[in-house]
Amino acid sequence: MNKLKTTKRVLGGALLAAVVTVVGVPTQAFADVGGNEDASGSAMFVDFLFLRPLGLVATVIGTATFVVTSPFSALGGNIRGAGATLVVEPVKYTFLRPLGDI
Repeated sequence: MNKLKTTKRVLGGALLAAVVTVVGVPTQAFADVGGNEDASGSAMFVDFLFLRPLGLVATVIGTATFVVTSPFSALGGNIRGAGATLVVEPVKYTFLRPLGDI
């Protein structure tokens, strides 16, 4: 029973860290988003149907990986780089890129 409580606490802490990481990402990192008037309909279709869902999966997996590896990244002194690569880049690709900009 005690092991179950410890597991719940660890998972709760990891979930809290993931939420704080995603919510706490500065919005200035996303300031360079522009429009894409040259995208074709087929590029938009492929982007919406295939690439955005894959980006969402990459965002979830990257965030989970960041949460798990963040203690080691902190010890190595590269937590900002890990967060940028594992969380910020997939979020930009999935949610902030203009539709059809492949």
